[in-house]
Amino acid sequence: MKASRIAAAGAAAGLTVLALSAPAFAHVSVQPEGPAAKGGYAVVDFKVPNERDDASTTKLEVNFPTDHPLASVMPEPIPGWKIEVTKSKLDKPLEMHGEKISEAVTKVTWTADGDGIEAGFFQKFPVSIGTLPEDTDQLVFKALQTYSNKEVVRWIEVPQKGKEEPDNPAPVLELSAASEDGHHGSSGDEASDAKSAQNASAETAADSGSSDGTDTTARVLGVVGIVVGAAGVAYGVLAGRRRTDA
Repeated sequence: MKASRIAAAGAAAGLTVLALSAPAFAHVSVQPEGPAAKGGYAVVDFKVPNERDDASTTKLEVNFPTDHPLASVMPEPIPGWKIEVTKSKLDKPLEMHGEKISEAVTKVTWTADGDGIEAGFFQKFPVSIGTLPEDTDQLVFKALQTYSNKEVVRWIEVPQKGKEEPDNPAPVLELSAASEDGHHGSSGDEASDAKSAQNASAETAADSGSSDGTDTTARVLGVVGIVVGAAGVAYGVLAGRRRTDA
């Protein structure tokens, strides 16, 4: 009876651990590569996970906001994917660098030439956008994800603050405030890009050094543990012999 109870308790504990360690539901999201300051430019990544075990993602359609149109939208070429940029007429022309813009990008579509995003993988789709609006704190990009089995998942539900996340949330880009000196971030600033690259290299080197230090410490502690363990075993053997002799 005790053995059965212990086995049942162990099984229940195992199921609990599995439930707690199950991965969170993933969805199409958007994140900036660095700051996304109001009035400036930014490079953003649309991250697309493949959530099906029996199909791959072969198409992604991202609709750009029409209430805050972006005058400049430039996708980065991705091997294995065909990119189509759709423009539409604006009800109210935009002014950019002293020029009036009468149309803007309203949709970008990526279509896989081959298998696309297979099960267990994700893909990032980078896009340079600007100028970012100054009269809102976020931009909503409604997206459609198409699988190889023709299934279409519509990530179009707008999350509401203070409420639970919807089942199919739309990607939302949070905008930061412009710097106090009035300068805005620009993805086309080569000096800024070079500085970012240098910082990234420095961070990578620091991480590498930290990792090496951690590995060295782990090895030392491991050797100490082995020595202490061996000493304990030897002591136990000697103590046993003394009791036997006595």
